[in-house]
Amino acid sequence: MLLEWIRFHETLIGYSVGLSLSAFVLTLIIIPFLVVRMPKDYFTYNRGDLKRYHRQHITMRIMLLVLKNVCGYIFILAGLAMLVLPGQGIITILIGITLISFPKKRDFECRIIRIKAVERTINWMRAKAHQGPIDLPSRAMGHCGQEKDIKADK
Repeated sequence: MLLEWIRFHETLIGYSVGLSLSAFVLTLIIIPFLVVRMPKDYFTYNRGDLKRYHRQHITMRIMLLVLKNVCGYIFILAGLAMLVLPGQGIITILIGITLISFPKKRDFECRIIRIKAVERTINWMRAKAHQGPIDLPSRAMGHCGQEKDIKADK
């Protein structure tokens, strides 16, 4: 029964294997490229001070936002697939999350980057490219780059 299904779907299996191998090779190239070019202070700078972004024309901002979000969702889907297929799944998902827009994104990014294996892998890639390690927010910070209100916690 299984052999019949495989024979009947040879083309589909061939395309699936080709797509999987292509995605694997592309992630080996794209993910390190993006990680190395990520600013060292990406997780710690104050994002409220993005003056250059706010000077762009509204149409350009919307087009870039849509393009950035579409690319982010593609990375997230590819990363989810790489959790069971060959590839750097969690780091690919992290790259996708940095591209999309949603509420509490900074908190979610910080939780992922604080995973020791993720931090170690990102800093290893950056070291190979002679870049400094990524700056991580301290645990005393509520949001990346913003001090937590200690009085509100008590």
